[in-house]
Amino acid sequence: MSITGWLLFIVVVQVIHFAGTWKLYEKAGRKSWEAAIPVYNAIVLMKIINRPTWYTLLLFIPIINLIMFPVIWVETLRSFGRNSVLDTVLAVITLGLYVAYVNYTQDVTYINDRNLTPENKGAETVSSLLFAIVVATFVHTYFIQPYTIPSSSLEKSLLIGDFLFVSKFHYGARTPMTTVAAPMVHDTLPLINKTSYLYNDNDNTSWKNKLQLPYFRFPSFQKIERNDIVVFNWPADTLYNMYKPADRRYSKPIDKKTNYVKRCTAIAGDTLSIVDGIVFINGKESILPERARPQYSYKVAWDGKTPVDLEYIKNELDITDGFGQIPNTKDTLFFSALPFDNAERLKNIPGITLVKRVISKGSEDGIFPDFGDGKPSTTREWNKDNMGPIYIPEAGKTVSLNRENLPFYNKIISEYEGNDLSVSGNEIKINGQVAKSYTFKQDYYWMMGDNRHNSLDARYFGFTPADHIVGKPIFIWMSWNSSGKGIMNKIRWERLFTTVSGEGQPQSYFKYFLGLLALYFVGEYFWKKRKAKEEA
Repeated sequence: MSITGWLLFIVVVQVIHFAGTWKLYEKAGRKSWEAAIPVYNAIVLMKIINRPTWYTLLLFIPIINLIMFPVIWVETLRSFGRNSVLDTVLAVITLGLYVAYVNYTQDVTYINDRNLTPENKGAETVSSLLFAIVVATFVHTYFIQPYTIPSSSLEKSLLIGDFLFVSKFHYGARTPMTTVAAPMVHDTLPLINKTSYLYNDNDNTSWKNKLQLPYFRFPSFQKIERNDIVVFNWPADTLYNMYKPADRRYSKPIDKKTNYVKRCTAIAGDTLSIVDGIVFINGKESILPERARPQYSYKVAWDGKTPVDLEYIKNELDITDGFGQIPNTKDTLFFSALPFDNAERLKNIPGITLVKRVISKGSEDGIFPDFGDGKPSTTREWNKDNMGPIYIPEAGKTVSLNRENLPFYNKIISEYEGNDLSVSGNEIKINGQVAKSYTFKQDYYWMMGDNRHNSLDARYFGFTPADHIVGKPIFIWMSWNSSGKGIMNKIRWERLFTTVSGEGQPQSYFKYFLGLLALYFVGEYFWKKRKAKEEA
């Protein structure tokens, strides 16, 4: 929905609020016109129901306001003596319209000094739960979000089963764009496996799709830098939800697209090339941080005479992706994901005669950009190991447009930046006007996995827009190896409480956490003992 549309919607809501509450304002000793002034009427209402003024802010925070509105409706009714369970239920199921019914038809009296403490434990529990949900939703949306690594695309840096805390504020917290959604879940409601938000995938003109807020991001503490690990919304989402396999492209709100985590290989303004699997940025080889361990596929030959212990190799080299003997061969193994150092170690194993990195040649289906048939141009034999140069668009920069380079930018122009794009012969029109150039409205990024031959990344879906950025992984609080035997062996103890970024190899701070926890319990024990003595 546009800004104008939202302003109109807010005006309509204010009219409904005034029409449904002005008599109640008068009975509370206020003026009827106070119910008609936006924001001010909410401040006055907080005074009427004896709640803090800062509650007003919660009414304007997306998702949180969905929790607060029913609370305010019920509290308003209780301020006028309507305390029954039926009153509460009617307030909620009528979306607050029951307040208007009471306003016009019931002779109620304002209770100025009503008791705000719930009358029973059940009501107290609900009140505490709602408050906890509000706080947790606020933290989840604007500060820290938990995240689980589901795939091996960043294997060795982030493992399948790593549980992360993702910072929203490093790159600037993004306000929710989807206004009607369940709190603290992403795109799917647990247990029932249904979408957690109101949206129509099959009809973009649906009224449900007009409830979206414009994109807004708070100021950041830092910019995305090359080789940062970043969580973002998958631009070309093919997952209906995280419990169903990919089957087609889905229309989703930006903030409800599937969460992905990759390494930002190139930032806005860079020119990227990949040559035999090695990434070059602005003509220079991209040097990854020490913690990053890019992996490639290898063919490994042995002499056929010396016994090769595959289980030993698997454990010694910490192999987590597929490997084994190539079918119909007697002396050739295939490793789908080996870091450079492990490939060198393989050469020293007795019986191994050749270790050769697999490098793709020729055209590969599905490689970015899409020239209409899902394949690269016949003049460009691009694949996952060889592609480019590719310019990464930067906000405010202008590029010339022609039929040859349009496939690089058509999704940006039409989908990500909301223009009407049409092509007739060699003529390109944007919003009905012939265009020979285009100026980008936002920054874009090139996101890739370290597991170069097992990662669905920018080489396939292209650029990631700035408005799709979610946050920065900062901390691994838990790591679970599902293939381990026994609970204690399933936990990767060495990864608990480790930072995601930083110099050198990861270091666990778990022992320091346990030490602080022990100090806390010991201190609490002696504090309680001392307090008991003083009271005695």
